[in-house]
Amino acid sequence: MPHDVGLYAKRNLVERFFCRMKDMRRLTVRYEKHAENFLNMVQLFAIRCWCN
Repeated sequence: MPHDVGLYAKRNLVERFFCRMKDMRRLTVRYEKHAENFLNMVQLFAIRCWCN
């Protein structure tokens, strides 16, 4: 079955991001109860991943 290599690479990138996000307990447990605060934490985590 043929697959789109570009789409598969993007899917892999997203899956690895969520796997790394699970290592950050604050996001997994969701201590931030307000949606805006939770989104800010996800954005900070994404920035941290991008810088490394």
